[in-house]
Amino acid sequence: MTTRAGAARLRDVAQAAGVSVKTVSNVVNGTARVADETRQRVQQAIDALGYHPNLMARRLRTGRSGVLTLAFPEMPNPYFAELAVEVIASARRHGCTVLMDDTAGDPGAELRIASGLGDPMIDGVILSPLGLDQNELASRDRQIPLVLLGEADYGLVCDHIHIDNVSAARDATQHLIDQGHRRIGAIGWQDPAPRATAQQRLLGYTEALRGAGLPVEQALFPPVRSYFRPDGAAAMRKLLKLPDLPDAVFCFNDLMALGAMRAIHEAGLRVPQDIALVGFDDVEEAEYSIPSLTTIAPDKTKIAEAAVGTLLYRINEGYGEPCRLIQPGYRLVVRESSRRS
Repeated sequence: MTTRAGAARLRDVAQAAGVSVKTVSNVVNGTARVADETRQRVQQAIDALGYHPNLMARRLRTGRSGVLTLAFPEMPNPYFAELAVEVIASARRHGCTVLMDDTAGDPGAELRIASGLGDPMIDGVILSPLGLDQNELASRDRQIPLVLLGEADYGLVCDHIHIDNVSAARDATQHLIDQGHRRIGAIGWQDPAPRATAQQRLLGYTEALRGAGLPVEQALFPPVRSYFRPDGAAAMRKLLKLPDLPDAVFCFNDLMALGAMRAIHEAGLRVPQDIALVGFDDVEEAEYSIPSLTTIAPDKTKIAEAAVGTLLYRINEGYGEPCRLIQPGYRLVVRESSRRS
């Protein structure tokens, strides 16, 4: 049976998937549990037929549209792009649609999104804020279900999901120490207004150094303006001007590590023979750089599933229990940039 894209009906999807119309409705609306194999078959039929639910009709029937909003501060950062793919996939498995926005870290934009943009069709929001504070979040115009991502401490004003950045940074630095490095720099500190990411990852870095009896030297963590490749390259060039060069550097994200790698190459030095590198985020580029980049890999799939699952719980069940802090895991992925030959 061939159906014109955009004109498919529930019964068409049901026929293509070999299930009942009610089962398709349950998948689309998330109103009942459906076996994973059946849900996958229904989703494949939805994708093949180009079926799109009538959001207004769903809103009238259930009181919900199935529309979620996802907003990040730096969409050009591949970490956020890769995490967005996971969030969209998780939402789709629950029959939801995701609208995306880039706040550029603007507090006003973040507050509007955290309040649901004044759009009654938005059921809930997943937001990674940079500029908002706890009081602003608590005084939102519309108390729409909201799940936060990222490192900043908001006092559990709403559900919050992030990995243990201090522990992860400590593990990254400890890996370099275990490889025999003793003069270890860090790229990612910000001055005068460090973001929570910078504070937590610097803390893990310094804890590892002190635990190994190594000095913490301010010259070894020059400040950066932002967290992109040019910032990492610029900070690495400062480190290369020191009279006593570092033998390893922990970068607070992969993009800065890739920029640092370029600066090391331009200086006629080698990674890891002269300076070892470790990054953070495990973006796809890290595996394909030359040399490949050792990095901390947050579990993006678990972060996405926790964010979507928690948000849907709030949408369906309300605010009956205290807000929660959820910390999905991470792992250290050792590649060529830090391996001793």
